[in-house]
Amino acid sequence: MKTSTLTETDAPISHGFLGRMLRMRETGLIGIILVMFVVMSFASPYFLTWINMRAMVMAFAVEGIVVIGMTILLISGGIDLSVGSVTALAMVVAGWLFLAGVDPWVASAIAIAVCTGIGAIMGFFVTRVGLHHFIVSLAVMVIARGVCLLGTGGRPLGLFTLPPEFKFIGQGSIGPIPLVIIIFVITVIVFDYLLRRTTLFRKVFYTGSNERAAAYSGIRTKKVVFLTTTLCSALCGVAGIIYMSRFGSAQPTFGLGMELNVIAAAVIGGASLNGGTGSILGAILGVVLLSVVSSSLALLDVSVYWQDIIRGSILLVAVTLDLYMNKNRKH
Repeated sequence: MKTSTLTETDAPISHGFLGRMLRMRETGLIGIILVMFVVMSFASPYFLTWINMRAMVMAFAVEGIVVIGMTILLISGGIDLSVGSVTALAMVVAGWLFLAGVDPWVASAIAIAVCTGIGAIMGFFVTRVGLHHFIVSLAVMVIARGVCLLGTGGRPLGLFTLPPEFKFIGQGSIGPIPLVIIIFVITVIVFDYLLRRTTLFRKVFYTGSNERAAAYSGIRTKKVVFLTTTLCSALCGVAGIIYMSRFGSAQPTFGLGMELNVIAAAVIGGASLNGGTGSILGAILGVVLLSVVSSSLALLDVSVYWQDIIRGSILLVAVTLDLYMNKNRKH
């Protein structure tokens, strides 16, 4: 019986084909975004203002950090529905500790470590117990949100005494550029390089494409899945701390519905729910597109309820396109 395996010589062919597919998706997204910019510049005099552009970039910059983690996890064949709850938990844990007298930097490090631990626990249940990512992350989503609400009584934690140097993370600027955007751009560059150039992250593609074949070729696929699951939660922790420093509070209800935006952005950008494909650049373009849509709907005074319907419809279209493209690849 012949066993299908992956070899180093397969990589250039696979990545060449996938690279062309992803570049096509990315080029299309850039075109759609530019068209929306042109249309909205005529539809609303406020769209191209510095205030709106800055608010839009600030809005997607921190969420984009979570999208990076989700994209890598999707490429490996997983999914995480708990990203919003874990992000909120990072805020709440750091807020608790700060109000208890812990230095905010130490409190933030502990909160990120807690989120990383949550990702490791999810990875354990997926790789060792054998549960599906969907079920595990759904359970963690409910548990983490419950902990946030239980520990705060459902009320935001006011962190008005945070030191200015800590608030600088979310509120400060270097020259005209907000520090949040600088952190976001650096994170994108680092993980885009790792995903495209390093052997370790190339194994993420192999694992997501065909986990059994990857295992036969010598890749420790369970370790890859464990690490990508942990990484996603760790980046949620980082995002939570940035949000806390930006708003000066810890909100237990923060991040409701974030998983919808994050998954939609990753899939719109070319990540597949079946694993094996995706790029950081594509995912970030997906975030930008959704942010432009949200800003446009708000400026056009579209009801917030319609905004939810439109965002859900965009996700449905993206998933349908993903399914169609996967069928074509199989044929």
